[in-house]
Amino acid sequence: MFFSAYSNCLKIPELRRRIFFTLGVVALCRLTSSVPCPGVDPKALGLLFHKMSGSAGGGVMDMFDMFSGGALQKFAVGALGIMPYISASIVMQLMTPVIPTLEKLQREGESGRQKIHQMTRYLTVLICIIQGSMLAATMMNPERMGLPGGIAPVTHPGMGFALQTLIILTAGALLLMWLGEQISERGIGNGASIIITISIIDRLPQSIWGMVTLVRAGGGAPGQNFTVIHLMLMMVMFFAVCAATIALTQAHRKVPVKYARSGRGMGTGQTTYMPLRVNYSGVMPIIFAGAILMFPGMILQWIPYTRMQGWGRFFQYGTGWYMMWYAIMIMLFSYFWVANQFNPIQIADDLQKRAGYIPGIRPGQPTAEYLDRTMTLITFAGALFLSALAVLPMVMANRFGVPYMIAQFFGGTSLLIMVGVMLDTLRQVEAHLLSRHYDGFLKKGRLRSRRGG
Repeated sequence: MFFSAYSNCLKIPELRRRIFFTLGVVALCRLTSSVPCPGVDPKALGLLFHKMSGSAGGGVMDMFDMFSGGALQKFAVGALGIMPYISASIVMQLMTPVIPTLEKLQREGESGRQKIHQMTRYLTVLICIIQGSMLAATMMNPERMGLPGGIAPVTHPGMGFALQTLIILTAGALLLMWLGEQISERGIGNGASIIITISIIDRLPQSIWGMVTLVRAGGGAPGQNFTVIHLMLMMVMFFAVCAATIALTQAHRKVPVKYARSGRGMGTGQTTYMPLRVNYSGVMPIIFAGAILMFPGMILQWIPYTRMQGWGRFFQYGTGWYMMWYAIMIMLFSYFWVANQFNPIQIADDLQKRAGYIPGIRPGQPTAEYLDRTMTLITFAGALFLSALAVLPMVMANRFGVPYMIAQFFGGTSLLIMVGVMLDTLRQVEAHLLSRHYDGFLKKGRLRSRRGG
């Protein structure tokens, strides 16, 4: 049965040790979001976050606060969260096929990967310095970043506060990076992904209570009042969006592959399938698009010319223009990621070396062209759905007056990360169960995505 799989997890000593180790490290990570940095007035900081919900930069700050698990709202040691390390990993992953030196290191095996990993750590420090400096400057001068003015969260602003904050935030982010590596090595699941998922889930109870408060206060968009019926409809919508997100994450196109020979002493004509994922790029296009769209508005805010500052409205978070640019960049980055990570020529060559072919398609270049054409079509469908899922929280916040803290769980980066990480962690746990001849989480001990089609 489904629930017996959870009890089976505790029967395997190694798996039990990994699970409890992961839970312990996650608890330590959550502590970093509760210890505030010195030099900040908690009351003024709380007032700033309360007022910024309707400001131009409020949505962006809410998004950063979500990824840090509420640490930004407290300006805690872990305010930068694990995102600098994730960003550095993504950049290195993208640069490896482009830069010959990195590509050569990757082909050297474990020693080369260790060197690339060390470069990722150095890049993480650089990103922490940049983001920490920007965050310290924002706390000292909120108006410059489009946040509500008249509030001074920093008690003694100046170079001393900026340097002290930079060191503390960088150390906090590097501590989270190290703890994430410990989870990957000695725990269960991908450490960095687990940390960011727990940070997002940490906001879920607060969001649920916010929905209840919204109904009790009759809030919402002007001229609209939220009732219990609206709450029920939102719950139904939440489960529907979750189901659609799971379908997007798991969906793939099965390309039939036939082998002329299947191995020494075995028969010929074996047929299998090559799964091409509809959402091959995962959550990366949303992360890239959101990260890049942060900079135009911030840069225009710092330019002294009033006319150029007015252009910032085209990049103001949550507006129609922003959603348009957001959707376009998600589409572009979806294809960019596929172009960098999916190599149809290499796949076609590997098939030909193994005496495999796609029925009706000649081996070699025609197979590569077929795979490229097929991947282009399914990527368009996946990117279109991904764009709709990404802008849904903004539509709910702007059109229906749903607070962003609540709307963020109805799509976008948070939901995709939670779904993807939970499915991946379940697969790893299930692999441990099946290797010890225990039942998995679903019928016949296999996750639904692993059933043959």
